[in-house]
Amino acid sequence: MIMNVPDTALRSTGAARTPSPSPSPSPAPAPAPTPAVRQADGMAVASFVFGLIGLLAMNLLLGPASIVLAALALHRGTSRPGRARLGLALGIADLAVLAWLVSADQTWSWSTG
Repeated sequence: MIMNVPDTALRSTGAARTPSPSPSPSPAPAPAPTPAVRQADGMAVASFVFGLIGLLAMNLLLGPASIVLAALALHRGTSRPGRARLGLALGIADLAVLAWLVSADQTWSWSTG
């Protein structure tokens, strides 16, 4: 027959109780980005996408839009500066491709045939 031994009996017999480990303090969660930084992140992504699409079509419109969005994102302190710089480079490349096409065809409109 098993009997429950009261806690005082354990202390009186000299049996040591192991203390339960205290929980370690959990790291504080990262602060949520402010709306201005989130907006700047969106501008950096949009700049990259506009620059990429602008290499294929509508580079007259998407190139300058990509450059402006990248400059605004970098000015507002985006957490994605690499993507904003890449959007800036792609926007400049869009305008370089446009200049090359205009000099090759001597016209602002270009076609595949």
